[in-house]
Amino acid sequence: MIRWVYAFVDRPRDRFEQAAEFWTAVTGTTLSPRRGEDDEFATLLPGDGADAAVKLQGEGGSGAHLDFHVEDVRGWIDRAAGLNARLVADHGDWAVLSSPSGQHFCVGAWAGEAVRPPVFENTRLDQVSIDIAPEAFETESAFWGELTGWPILTGSRPEFRVAKPPAELPVRILLQRLDEPRATGARLDFACADRWAARTAHEKLGASFVAEYPHWIVMRDPAAGLYCLTARDPHTGTLR
Repeated sequence: MIRWVYAFVDRPRDRFEQAAEFWTAVTGTTLSPRRGEDDEFATLLPGDGADAAVKLQGEGGSGAHLDFHVEDVRGWIDRAAGLNARLVADHGDWAVLSSPSGQHFCVGAWAGEAVRPPVFENTRLDQVSIDIAPEAFETESAFWGELTGWPILTGSRPEFRVAKPPAELPVRILLQRLDEPRATGARLDFACADRWAARTAHEKLGASFVAEYPHWIVMRDPAAGLYCLTARDPHTGTLR
């Protein structure tokens, strides 16, 4: 059983400071002390007694990944392997794994996290969106549903599916079927009461506009990573 979920912002190591400054600003958080063998990890800490749900990794790449926290790490690794996940790195009390099509994710020990971070300036970073090639979409959809135990729901468009967590968990999964073959990758999404106002606020902090679609705006952060501002209620995650 998944007891907590973190969304990881993955950025190149030489862009760590830029990423930290931007992502703490847009989430209303402060940065924890850096940790790891090369100071490559940090947590975005909310206030008001809430538990963190976003972490930053400066270890190459410009995407995102999920970090599941559970009570039985070893049992969960075995279960994931039985669903055709690949063990990438085993650190004992936590591990890096890969989905069948190559999306990395982590599992670690639950530390009692229970309180979702609050909505900040009418937005909430609450979704990891995984982009999947057409030929892998059905396999990946089944994998993420079985791995999490969350229902897989049809999205607003046929190319989208949502792995919807229990209401107390802070991060959900959007599965997007691409139009053409490409390596699996992931990005972060904000739920926004007003995505155009969020765009303006983020641009003032150094983000740049990339493209606009009917229900979302694609942005690029100052560390060159893509993310989206979506037309979803930041309190419920549902499309507005």
